[in-house]
Amino acid sequence: MSVYVHDRMLELMEAEGVKTLFGIPDPNFVAMFIAAEARGWRVIAPHHEQAGAFMADGLWRMTGLPGVIVGNQGPGVANLAAAAICAAKENVPTIFIAGQRQRVFDQRVRRGRFQYTHQPAYFEAAMKYIGVIEYAEQTDEIVHEAFRRALSGTPGPVYIEYPMNMGQAQVDLSPALPPEVYRLTHQGAEISRIAEAIRLIEEAEVPVLLVGQGVFVSRAQMMVAELAEAMKCPILQTPGGAAVLPGLERRTFPYASPVGTQIVAAADLVLAIGTEIGEPLHYGVGRHWASGKTGRKWIYVERDPLAIGVNRAIDVPLVGDLRDIVPQLVAALSSSRCRAPRELEAWEAAASSFKSQLLASVPRQSTPVHPARFAVEATRVLPEDAVIVRDGGAVSIFTGAYGQIAPRDVIWCQNFGHLGTGLPHAIGAQLAVGDTRRVVLISGDSSFLFHISELETAVRKQLPVVCIVGCDYAFGLEVTVYKAAFGPQSPETEAHWGKQLRLDRIAEGFGAYGEYVDRAEDIAPAVQRALASKRPAVVQVAIDGLANATEVPGFDEFASWYGDAGY
Repeated sequence: MSVYVHDRMLELMEAEGVKTLFGIPDPNFVAMFIAAEARGWRVIAPHHEQAGAFMADGLWRMTGLPGVIVGNQGPGVANLAAAAICAAKENVPTIFIAGQRQRVFDQRVRRGRFQYTHQPAYFEAAMKYIGVIEYAEQTDEIVHEAFRRALSGTPGPVYIEYPMNMGQAQVDLSPALPPEVYRLTHQGAEISRIAEAIRLIEEAEVPVLLVGQGVFVSRAQMMVAELAEAMKCPILQTPGGAAVLPGLERRTFPYASPVGTQIVAAADLVLAIGTEIGEPLHYGVGRHWASGKTGRKWIYVERDPLAIGVNRAIDVPLVGDLRDIVPQLVAALSSSRCRAPRELEAWEAAASSFKSQLLASVPRQSTPVHPARFAVEATRVLPEDAVIVRDGGAVSIFTGAYGQIAPRDVIWCQNFGHLGTGLPHAIGAQLAVGDTRRVVLISGDSSFLFHISELETAVRKQLPVVCIVGCDYAFGLEVTVYKAAFGPQSPETEAHWGKQLRLDRIAEGFGAYGEYVDRAEDIAPAVQRALASKRPAVVQVAIDGLANATEVPGFDEFASWYGDAGY
Protein backbone atom coordinates (compact mmCIF):
# COMPACT_ATOMS: atom_id res chain seq x y z
CA MET A 1 0.00 0.00 0.00
CA SER A 2 1.39 3.39 -0.98
CA VAL A 3 1.12 6.32 1.43
CA TYR A 4 2.38 9.88 1.38
CA VAL A 5 5.65 10.52 3.19
CA HIS A 6 3.97 12.76 5.75
CA ASP A 7 1.45 10.00 6.56
CA ARG A 8 4.30 7.56 7.02
CA MET A 9 6.11 9.99 9.33
CA LEU A 10 2.99 10.30 11.46
CA GLU A 11 2.60 6.52 11.58
CA LEU A 12 6.22 6.10 12.68
CA MET A 13 5.78 8.70 15.44
CA GLU A 14 2.55 7.05 16.59
CA ALA A 15 4.54 3.84 17.09
CA GLU A 16 6.60 5.83 19.64
CA GLY A 17 3.44 6.97 21.45
CA VAL A 18 3.52 10.49 20.00
CA LYS A 19 0.20 12.06 18.96
CA THR A 20 0.74 15.79 19.48
CA LEU A 21 2.17 18.11 16.83
CA PHE A 22 3.35 21.66 17.46
CA GLY A 23 4.04 24.18 14.72
CA ILE A 24 2.70 26.87 12.41
CA PRO A 25 1.24 25.20 9.29
CA ASP A 26 2.85 26.79 6.23
CA PRO A 27 2.27 25.16 2.79
CA ASN A 28 5.18 22.82 3.45
CA PHE A 29 3.29 21.22 6.35
CA VAL A 30 -0.40 21.80 5.69
CA ALA A 31 -0.90 18.26 4.38
CA MET A 32 0.85 16.83 7.45
CA PHE A 33 -1.32 18.90 9.80
CA ILE A 34 -4.54 17.90 8.05
CA ALA A 35 -3.51 14.25 8.11
CA ALA A 36 -2.54 14.48 11.79
CA GLU A 37 -5.93 15.89 12.76
CA ALA A 38 -7.66 13.19 10.72
CA ARG A 39 -5.68 10.57 12.66
CA GLY A 40 -6.85 12.03 15.99
CA TRP A 41 -3.69 13.98 16.82
CA ARG A 42 -3.67 17.17 18.84
CA VAL A 43 -2.36 19.95 16.60
CA ILE A 44 -1.14 23.06 18.41
CA ALA A 45 -0.19 26.18 16.47
CA PRO A 46 1.81 28.58 18.67
CA HIS A 47 2.47 32.21 17.79
CA HIS A 48 6.22 31.63 17.69
CA GLU A 49 8.04 28.44 16.77
CA GLN A 50 10.42 28.85 19.69
CA ALA A 51 7.46 28.83 22.07
CA GLY A 52 6.13 25.74 20.31
CA ALA A 53 9.40 23.94 21.03
CA PHE A 54 9.12 24.89 24.71
CA MET A 55 5.56 23.55 24.71
CA ALA A 56 6.93 20.27 23.35
CA ASP A 57 9.49 20.38 26.18
CA GLY A 58 6.74 20.83 28.80
CA LEU A 59 4.83 17.90 27.33
CA TRP A 60 7.96 15.69 27.49
CA ARG A 61 8.63 16.57 31.12
CA MET A 62 5.15 15.45 32.13
CA THR A 63 4.79 12.35 29.94
CA GLY A 64 8.27 11.03 29.16
CA LEU A 65 7.33 11.12 25.46
CA PRO A 66 9.33 13.23 23.00
CA GLY A 67 7.62 16.35 21.68
CA VAL A 68 7.49 17.15 17.98
CA ILE A 69 7.79 20.69 16.59
CA VAL A 70 7.85 21.73 12.95
CA GLY A 71 9.39 24.89 11.51
CA ASN A 72 8.75 26.22 8.05
CA GLN A 73 11.63 26.80 5.67
CA GLY A 74 13.87 29.74 6.37
CA PRO A 75 12.51 32.01 9.12
CA GLY A 76 10.37 29.34 10.79
CA VAL A 77 13.38 27.08 11.16
CA ALA A 78 15.52 30.02 12.28
CA ASN A 79 13.03 30.71 15.06
CA LEU A 80 13.72 27.23 16.42
CA ALA A 81 17.47 27.71 16.86
CA ALA A 82 17.43 29.09 20.41
CA ALA A 83 14.98 26.40 21.53
CA ALA A 84 17.25 23.75 20.01
CA ILE A 85 20.20 25.00 22.05
CA CYS A 86 18.06 25.01 25.19
CA ALA A 87 16.82 21.47 24.48
CA ALA A 88 20.40 20.28 24.09
CA LYS A 89 21.44 21.76 27.43
CA GLU A 90 18.28 20.60 29.20
CA ASN A 91 18.61 17.05 27.78
CA VAL A 92 15.21 17.22 26.10
CA PRO A 93 14.61 14.79 23.19
CA THR A 94 12.53 17.13 21.05
CA ILE A 95 12.04 16.05 17.45
CA PHE A 96 12.64 19.16 15.31
CA ILE A 97 11.16 18.77 11.81
CA ALA A 98 12.41 21.49 9.48
CA GLY A 99 10.79 22.45 6.23
CA GLN A 100 13.01 23.26 3.25
CA ARG A 101 12.89 24.10 -0.44
CA GLN A 102 13.17 21.23 -2.92
CA ARG A 103 16.41 19.28 -2.58
CA VAL A 104 17.68 20.51 -5.95
CA PHE A 105 18.22 23.94 -4.36
CA ASP A 106 20.94 22.54 -2.12
CA GLN A 107 23.22 21.92 -5.10
CA ARG A 108 22.50 25.06 -7.10
CA VAL A 109 25.03 27.86 -7.21
CA ARG A 110 22.49 30.60 -7.89
CA ARG A 111 22.21 33.46 -5.45
CA GLY A 112 19.32 35.46 -4.08
CA ARG A 113 17.03 32.50 -3.47
CA PHE A 114 14.00 33.41 -1.34
CA GLN A 115 13.77 31.85 2.15
CA TYR A 116 16.60 29.46 1.42
CA THR A 117 19.66 28.77 3.54
CA HIS A 118 21.59 25.59 4.21
CA GLN A 119 19.83 24.97 7.52
CA PRO A 120 21.51 21.88 9.08
CA ALA A 121 24.76 23.78 9.62
CA TYR A 122 23.00 26.09 12.08
CA PHE A 123 21.86 23.15 14.22
CA GLU A 124 24.79 20.75 14.11
CA ALA A 125 26.27 21.68 17.50
CA ALA A 126 22.93 21.28 19.32
CA MET A 127 21.57 18.14 17.71
CA LYS A 128 22.33 14.51 18.50
CA TYR A 129 21.36 13.65 14.92
CA ILE A 130 20.58 15.45 11.67
CA GLY A 131 18.82 13.60 8.86
CA VAL A 132 17.56 14.93 5.53
CA ILE A 133 14.85 12.99 3.69
CA GLU A 134 16.18 13.12 0.13
CA TYR A 135 14.25 10.09 -1.11
CA ALA A 136 10.88 8.78 0.02
CA GLU A 137 12.26 5.33 0.77
CA GLN A 138 14.60 6.85 3.38
CA THR A 139 11.70 7.94 5.59
CA ASP A 140 11.70 4.95 7.95
CA GLU A 141 15.43 4.81 8.52
CA ILE A 142 15.73 8.56 9.15
CA VAL A 143 12.77 8.75 11.55
CA HIS A 144 13.94 5.59 13.33
CA GLU A 145 17.45 6.97 13.68
CA ALA A 146 16.09 10.24 15.02
CA PHE A 147 14.19 8.49 17.82
CA ARG A 148 17.08 6.08 18.42
CA ARG A 149 19.54 8.93 18.95
CA ALA A 150 17.12 11.17 20.85
CA LEU A 151 16.32 8.47 23.41
CA SER A 152 19.62 6.58 23.70
CA GLY A 153 22.10 7.57 26.38
CA THR A 154 21.54 11.10 27.61
CA PRO A 155 18.35 12.32 25.89
CA GLY A 156 18.65 15.21 23.47
CA PRO A 157 17.14 16.90 20.42
CA VAL A 158 17.30 15.69 16.82
CA TYR A 159 16.63 17.34 13.47
CA ILE A 160 14.78 15.93 10.46
CA GLU A 161 14.67 18.02 7.30
CA TYR A 162 11.55 17.60 5.18
CA PRO A 163 12.02 19.16 1.71
CA MET A 164 9.05 20.40 -0.29
CA ASN A 165 9.51 17.76 -2.97
CA MET A 166 8.47 15.19 -0.35
CA GLY A 167 5.02 16.83 -0.10
CA GLN A 168 3.51 14.68 -2.85
CA ALA A 169 5.99 11.80 -2.64
CA GLN A 170 4.65 8.37 -1.77
CA VAL A 171 6.24 5.32 -0.23
CA ASP A 172 5.17 1.69 -0.18
CA LEU A 173 6.13 0.08 3.11
CA SER A 174 4.94 -2.49 5.62
CA PRO A 175 3.35 -1.52 8.97
CA ALA A 176 5.51 0.61 11.24
CA LEU A 177 7.79 -1.32 13.58
CA PRO A 178 7.36 -1.00 17.35
CA PRO A 179 10.27 0.77 19.07
CA GLU A 180 11.66 -2.34 20.77
CA VAL A 181 12.34 -3.90 17.37
CA TYR A 182 14.63 -1.17 16.05
CA ARG A 183 16.16 0.47 19.13
CA LEU A 184 17.15 -0.34 22.70
CA THR A 185 14.13 0.39 24.91
CA HIS A 186 15.26 -1.26 28.16
CA GLN A 187 18.69 -1.11 29.71
CA GLY A 188 19.32 -2.56 33.13
CA ALA A 189 22.64 -2.54 34.96
CA GLU A 190 25.11 -5.39 35.20
CA ILE A 191 24.13 -7.90 37.90
CA SER A 192 27.57 -7.70 39.52
CA ARG A 193 27.28 -3.94 39.78
CA ILE A 194 23.81 -4.24 41.34
CA ALA A 195 25.20 -6.64 43.93
CA GLU A 196 28.03 -4.25 44.79
CA ALA A 197 25.58 -1.35 45.11
CA ILE A 198 23.35 -3.37 47.43
CA ARG A 199 26.35 -4.24 49.61
CA LEU A 200 27.27 -0.57 50.00
CA ILE A 201 23.67 0.44 50.74
CA GLU A 202 23.21 -2.21 53.41
CA GLU A 203 26.56 -1.41 55.05
CA ALA A 204 26.02 2.36 55.10
CA GLU A 205 25.15 4.10 58.36
CA VAL A 206 23.84 7.26 56.69
CA PRO A 207 22.89 6.56 53.05
CA VAL A 208 21.38 9.44 51.09
CA LEU A 209 19.29 9.38 47.92
CA LEU A 210 20.16 12.34 45.67
CA VAL A 211 17.21 12.81 43.32
CA GLY A 212 17.21 15.01 40.21
CA GLN A 213 14.79 16.14 37.54
CA GLY A 214 15.41 12.98 35.49
CA VAL A 215 13.38 10.95 37.99
CA PHE A 216 10.33 13.09 37.31
CA VAL A 217 10.82 13.43 33.56
CA SER A 218 11.05 9.62 33.40
CA ARG A 219 7.79 9.48 35.37
CA ALA A 220 9.58 7.12 37.74
CA GLN A 221 8.47 8.76 41.00
CA MET A 222 6.64 5.75 42.41
CA MET A 223 9.47 3.29 41.86
CA VAL A 224 12.08 5.69 43.26
CA ALA A 225 9.84 6.31 46.27
CA GLU A 226 9.72 2.54 46.78
CA LEU A 227 13.53 2.48 46.75
CA ALA A 228 13.68 5.32 49.27
CA GLU A 229 11.26 3.47 51.54
CA ALA A 230 13.38 0.32 51.34
CA MET A 231 16.56 2.27 52.08
CA LYS A 232 14.88 4.18 54.96
CA CYS A 233 17.08 7.12 54.05
CA PRO A 234 16.77 10.90 53.70
CA ILE A 235 16.24 12.31 50.21
CA LEU A 236 18.14 15.30 48.88
CA GLN A 237 16.55 17.36 46.13
CA THR A 238 18.93 18.71 43.53
CA PRO A 239 18.24 22.32 42.45
CA GLY A 240 16.73 20.95 39.25
CA GLY A 241 14.68 18.25 40.98
CA ALA A 242 12.65 20.53 43.21
CA ALA A 243 9.62 18.25 43.45
CA VAL A 244 8.80 15.68 46.15
CA LEU A 245 8.39 11.93 45.80
CA PRO A 246 4.89 10.78 46.79
CA GLY A 247 4.45 10.32 50.53
CA LEU A 248 8.02 11.33 51.38
CA GLU A 249 7.64 15.03 52.05
CA ARG A 250 9.07 14.96 55.58
CA ARG A 251 12.16 13.00 54.53
CA THR A 252 12.95 15.30 51.61
CA PHE A 253 15.42 18.16 52.00
CA PRO A 254 16.72 20.66 49.44
CA TYR A 255 20.42 20.40 48.71
CA ALA A 256 22.24 23.41 50.21
CA SER A 257 19.44 24.12 52.72
CA PRO A 258 20.62 24.30 56.35
CA VAL A 259 19.49 20.74 57.09
CA GLY A 260 20.52 19.56 53.63
CA THR A 261 24.11 20.60 54.28
CA GLN A 262 24.07 18.69 57.60
CA ILE A 263 22.89 15.57 55.75
CA VAL A 264 25.59 15.97 53.10
CA ALA A 265 28.25 16.17 55.81
CA ALA A 266 26.88 13.12 57.64
CA ALA A 267 26.34 10.93 54.56
CA ASP A 268 28.71 7.99 54.13
CA LEU A 269 26.96 6.89 50.91
CA VAL A 270 25.27 8.87 48.12
CA LEU A 271 23.02 7.18 45.57
CA ALA A 272 22.52 9.74 42.76
CA ILE A 273 19.60 9.18 40.38
CA GLY A 274 18.34 11.32 37.51
CA THR A 275 20.89 14.09 37.80
CA GLU A 276 24.12 15.39 36.44
CA ILE A 277 26.72 15.88 39.16
CA GLY A 278 27.55 19.33 37.86
CA GLU A 279 28.10 22.90 39.01
CA PRO A 280 24.81 23.31 40.94
CA LEU A 281 25.93 20.26 42.96
CA HIS A 282 29.53 21.49 43.14
CA TYR A 283 30.63 18.40 41.24
CA GLY A 284 29.99 16.33 44.36
CA VAL A 285 33.36 17.37 45.77
CA GLY A 286 33.34 21.08 46.65
CA ARG A 287 31.54 23.44 49.00
CA HIS A 288 29.12 21.35 51.12
CA TRP A 289 30.71 18.04 50.12
CA ALA A 290 34.07 19.19 51.48
CA SER A 291 32.79 18.85 55.07
CA GLY A 292 32.12 15.80 57.21
CA LYS A 293 32.60 12.33 55.75
CA THR A 294 34.57 13.33 52.68
CA GLY A 295 35.44 9.68 52.00
CA ARG A 296 31.78 8.88 51.38
CA LYS A 297 30.98 6.29 48.71
CA TRP A 298 29.06 7.12 45.52
CA ILE A 299 26.63 5.03 43.47
CA TYR A 300 25.58 6.70 40.24
CA VAL A 301 22.64 5.69 38.03
CA GLU A 302 23.44 7.21 34.64
CA ARG A 303 22.51 6.42 31.05
CA ASP A 304 25.68 7.82 29.48
CA PRO A 305 28.81 5.75 30.21
CA LEU A 306 30.95 8.73 29.19
CA ALA A 307 29.65 10.68 32.21
CA ILE A 308 31.08 8.21 34.72
CA GLY A 309 34.08 9.48 36.65
CA VAL A 310 34.37 12.80 34.86
CA ASN A 311 33.33 15.26 37.56
CA ARG A 312 34.15 13.01 40.50
CA ALA A 313 35.12 9.42 41.21
CA ILE A 314 32.22 6.94 41.27
CA ASP A 315 32.51 3.76 43.35
CA VAL A 316 29.68 1.85 41.69
CA PRO A 317 28.46 3.07 38.30
CA LEU A 318 25.07 1.68 37.31
CA VAL A 319 24.92 2.42 33.60
CA GLY A 320 21.47 2.21 32.06
CA ASP A 321 17.94 3.51 32.26
CA LEU A 322 16.83 4.37 35.79
CA ARG A 323 13.40 2.93 34.99
CA ASP A 324 15.08 -0.47 34.63
CA ILE A 325 17.80 -0.09 37.26
CA VAL A 326 15.66 1.12 40.17
CA PRO A 327 13.44 -2.01 40.09
CA GLN A 328 16.63 -4.09 40.04
CA LEU A 329 17.78 -2.34 43.22
CA VAL A 330 14.40 -2.66 44.91
CA ALA A 331 14.18 -6.37 44.12
CA ALA A 332 17.68 -7.04 45.44
CA LEU A 333 17.54 -4.84 48.51
CA SER A 334 16.71 -6.42 51.83
CA SER A 335 14.86 -3.70 53.69
CA SER A 336 15.33 -5.59 56.94
CA ARG A 337 19.05 -4.85 56.72
CA CYS A 338 18.53 -1.11 56.25
CA ARG A 339 18.14 1.16 59.24
CA ALA A 340 17.02 4.76 59.23
CA PRO A 341 19.84 7.08 60.33
CA ARG A 342 19.43 7.91 64.00
CA GLU A 343 19.56 11.61 63.11
CA LEU A 344 16.63 11.40 60.68
CA GLU A 345 13.91 12.46 63.13
CA ALA A 346 16.05 15.34 64.34
CA TRP A 347 16.65 16.45 60.76
CA GLU A 348 12.93 16.31 60.03
CA ALA A 349 12.18 18.40 63.12
CA ALA A 350 14.93 20.89 62.28
CA ALA A 351 13.66 21.28 58.72
CA SER A 352 10.12 21.85 59.97
CA SER A 353 11.38 24.42 62.46
CA PHE A 354 13.42 26.18 59.80
CA LYS A 355 10.39 26.42 57.53
CA SER A 356 8.35 27.90 60.38
CA GLN A 357 11.08 30.43 61.17
CA LEU A 358 11.40 31.32 57.52
CA LEU A 359 7.66 31.90 57.24
CA ALA A 360 7.64 33.97 60.43
CA SER A 361 10.38 36.20 59.01
CA VAL A 362 8.38 37.16 55.93
CA PRO A 363 7.03 40.74 56.09
CA ARG A 364 3.28 40.62 56.48
CA GLN A 365 2.61 44.09 55.14
CA SER A 366 4.52 46.06 52.57
CA THR A 367 3.74 48.28 49.63
CA PRO A 368 4.58 47.07 47.06
CA VAL A 369 4.38 43.46 48.20
CA HIS A 370 7.63 41.91 49.39
CA PRO A 371 8.61 39.09 46.97
CA ALA A 372 8.84 36.58 49.84
CA ARG A 373 5.26 37.39 50.85
CA PHE A 374 4.27 37.17 47.18
CA ALA A 375 5.64 33.61 47.03
CA VAL A 376 3.86 32.63 50.24
CA GLU A 377 0.48 34.04 49.28
CA ALA A 378 0.68 32.88 45.66
CA THR A 379 1.23 29.25 46.65
CA ARG A 380 -0.64 28.67 49.90
CA VAL A 381 -4.04 28.09 48.24
CA LEU A 382 -2.84 25.98 45.33
CA PRO A 383 -4.05 22.38 44.94
CA GLU A 384 -1.62 19.89 46.47
CA ASP A 385 -1.22 18.15 43.13
CA ALA A 386 -0.67 21.34 41.12
CA VAL A 387 2.11 21.23 38.53
CA ILE A 388 4.36 24.18 39.33
CA VAL A 389 6.15 25.91 36.47
CA ARG A 390 8.84 28.43 37.40
CA ASP A 391 10.28 31.14 35.17
CA GLY A 392 12.52 34.10 35.75
CA GLY A 393 15.39 34.84 38.07
CA ALA A 394 14.69 36.41 41.44
CA VAL A 395 10.98 35.52 41.48
CA SER A 396 11.82 31.89 40.70
CA ILE A 397 14.35 31.75 43.55
CA PHE A 398 11.92 33.36 46.00
CA THR A 399 9.27 30.83 44.94
CA GLY A 400 11.64 27.93 45.53
CA ALA A 401 12.51 29.23 48.99
CA TYR A 402 9.10 30.38 50.24
CA GLY A 403 6.56 28.25 48.34
CA GLN A 404 3.94 26.76 50.67
CA ILE A 405 3.22 23.45 48.96
CA ALA A 406 5.47 20.44 48.46
CA PRO A 407 4.94 20.10 44.70
CA ARG A 408 4.83 16.73 42.98
CA ASP A 409 6.13 18.24 39.74
CA VAL A 410 8.23 21.35 39.14
CA ILE A 411 9.28 22.49 35.68
CA TRP A 412 12.00 25.06 35.04
CA CYS A 413 15.19 25.40 33.01
CA GLN A 414 17.77 24.78 35.72
CA ASN A 415 20.54 23.56 33.44
CA PHE A 416 20.42 26.46 30.99
CA GLY A 417 18.67 29.23 32.92
CA HIS A 418 16.65 30.12 29.82
CA LEU A 419 14.02 32.82 30.39
CA GLY A 420 10.63 32.98 28.73
CA THR A 421 10.02 29.24 28.82
CA GLY A 422 7.37 29.42 31.55
CA LEU A 423 4.11 30.03 29.69
CA PRO A 424 4.95 27.59 26.85
CA HIS A 425 6.08 25.00 29.43
CA ALA A 426 2.78 25.48 31.27
CA ILE A 427 0.78 24.97 28.06
CA GLY A 428 2.70 21.78 27.27
CA ALA A 429 2.23 20.52 30.81
CA GLN A 430 -1.51 21.25 30.75
CA LEU A 431 -1.80 19.33 27.49
CA ALA A 432 -0.10 16.43 29.26
CA VAL A 433 -2.28 16.32 32.37
CA GLY A 434 -5.56 17.31 30.73
CA ASP A 435 -8.26 18.11 33.25
CA THR A 436 -6.83 15.84 35.98
CA ARG A 437 -4.51 18.47 37.47
CA ARG A 438 -4.00 22.23 37.38
CA VAL A 439 -0.84 23.82 36.02
CA VAL A 440 0.34 27.01 37.68
CA LEU A 441 3.09 29.27 36.35
CA ILE A 442 4.88 31.55 38.80
CA SER A 443 6.97 34.05 36.89
CA GLY A 444 8.59 37.43 36.90
CA ASP A 445 7.27 40.04 34.51
CA SER A 446 10.37 40.21 32.30
CA SER A 447 10.24 36.48 31.65
CA PHE A 448 6.49 36.42 31.16
CA LEU A 449 6.69 39.05 28.43
CA PHE A 450 8.94 36.88 26.25
CA HIS A 451 6.02 34.79 24.97
CA ILE A 452 2.93 36.57 26.30
CA SER A 453 1.20 36.06 22.94
CA GLU A 454 0.86 32.36 23.81
CA LEU A 455 -1.97 33.35 26.15
CA GLU A 456 -4.06 33.32 22.99
CA THR A 457 -2.92 29.75 22.30
CA ALA A 458 -4.05 28.73 25.78
CA VAL A 459 -7.41 30.44 25.25
CA ARG A 460 -7.89 28.88 21.80
CA LYS A 461 -7.08 25.40 23.10
CA GLN A 462 -9.09 25.91 26.34
CA LEU A 463 -6.10 25.18 28.58
CA PRO A 464 -6.77 26.63 32.06
CA VAL A 465 -3.19 27.50 33.01
CA VAL A 466 -2.97 30.01 35.84
CA CYS A 467 -0.12 32.52 35.58
CA ILE A 468 0.86 34.38 38.76
CA VAL A 469 3.25 37.14 37.76
CA GLY A 470 5.35 39.12 40.23
CA CYS A 471 5.99 42.52 38.66
CA ASP A 472 9.00 44.56 39.76
CA TYR A 473 9.09 46.31 36.37
CA ALA A 474 12.78 45.46 36.04
CA PHE A 475 15.14 42.60 35.26
CA GLY A 476 15.23 41.66 38.94
CA LEU A 477 18.12 39.20 39.25
CA GLU A 478 20.18 41.13 36.72
CA VAL A 479 19.74 44.19 38.93
CA THR A 480 21.26 42.19 41.81
CA VAL A 481 24.27 41.15 39.77
CA TYR A 482 24.73 44.58 38.21
CA LYS A 483 24.64 46.40 41.55
CA ALA A 484 27.08 43.93 43.08
CA ALA A 485 29.52 44.50 40.24
CA PHE A 486 29.08 48.17 39.37
CA GLY A 487 27.41 49.88 42.31
CA PRO A 488 24.07 51.68 42.63
CA GLN A 489 23.70 52.74 39.01
CA SER A 490 21.94 50.06 36.99
CA PRO A 491 21.04 51.48 33.57
CA GLU A 492 18.43 49.67 31.49
CA THR A 493 17.88 46.91 34.05
CA GLU A 494 15.54 48.94 36.25
CA ALA A 495 12.22 50.58 35.44
CA HIS A 496 12.66 49.69 31.82
CA TRP A 497 9.00 49.85 30.86
CA GLY A 498 7.28 51.82 33.58
CA LYS A 499 4.68 50.85 36.13
CA GLN A 500 1.74 51.44 33.80
CA LEU A 501 2.09 47.89 32.43
CA ARG A 502 -1.16 45.97 33.03
CA LEU A 503 -0.75 42.30 32.27
CA ASP A 504 -4.25 41.57 33.56
CA ARG A 505 -5.77 43.77 30.87
CA ILE A 506 -3.57 42.20 28.20
CA ALA A 507 -4.85 38.80 29.40
CA GLU A 508 -8.44 39.98 29.13
CA GLY A 509 -7.73 41.22 25.61
CA PHE A 510 -6.69 37.69 24.68
CA GLY A 511 -9.90 36.31 26.20
CA ALA A 512 -8.29 35.07 29.43
CA TYR A 513 -9.17 35.88 33.03
CA GLY A 514 -7.17 38.73 34.55
CA GLU A 515 -6.71 40.38 37.96
CA TYR A 516 -4.38 43.07 39.26
CA VAL A 517 -3.27 42.93 42.90
CA ASP A 518 -1.09 45.32 44.90
CA ARG A 519 -1.86 44.18 48.47
CA ALA A 520 -0.57 40.99 50.06
CA GLU A 521 -3.93 40.04 51.56
CA ASP A 522 -5.56 40.10 48.13
CA ILE A 523 -3.18 37.67 46.41
CA ALA A 524 -4.55 34.34 47.65
CA PRO A 525 -8.22 35.25 46.98
CA ALA A 526 -7.26 36.39 43.48
CA VAL A 527 -5.47 33.09 42.85
CA GLN A 528 -8.53 31.20 44.07
CA ARG A 529 -10.76 33.14 41.69
CA ALA A 530 -8.36 32.48 38.82
CA LEU A 531 -8.44 28.75 39.56
CA ALA A 532 -12.24 28.79 39.87
CA SER A 533 -12.61 30.53 36.50
CA LYS A 534 -11.33 27.34 34.82
CA ARG A 535 -9.92 29.57 32.09
CA PRO A 536 -6.41 30.66 31.23
CA ALA A 537 -5.72 33.32 33.82
CA VAL A 538 -3.19 35.99 34.77
CA VAL A 539 -2.88 37.36 38.29
CA GLN A 540 -0.55 40.37 38.21
CA VAL A 541 1.03 41.27 41.55
CA ALA A 542 3.06 44.45 42.05
CA ILE A 543 6.13 43.47 44.11
CA ASP A 544 8.94 45.42 45.78
CA GLY A 545 11.66 45.89 43.18
CA LEU A 546 14.35 46.85 45.69
CA ALA A 547 13.76 43.72 47.79
CA ASN A 548 13.56 41.61 44.65
CA ALA A 549 16.96 42.92 43.58
CA THR A 550 18.81 42.93 46.89
CA GLU A 551 17.28 40.24 49.13
CA VAL A 552 17.38 37.18 46.85
CA PRO A 553 17.42 34.16 49.21
CA GLY A 554 20.50 32.01 48.93
CA PHE A 555 22.12 34.27 46.35
CA ASP A 556 25.58 33.21 47.51
CA GLU A 557 24.65 29.60 46.74
CA PHE A 558 23.42 30.57 43.28
CA ALA A 559 26.62 32.54 42.66
CA SER A 560 28.66 29.49 43.64
CA TRP A 561 27.40 27.69 40.53
CA TYR A 562 29.69 29.82 38.37
CA GLY A 563 33.28 28.72 37.97
CA ASP A 564 35.13 25.81 39.46
CA ALA A 565 35.88 27.71 42.66
CA GLY A 566 38.85 25.50 43.40
CA TYR A 567 37.19 22.12 42.91
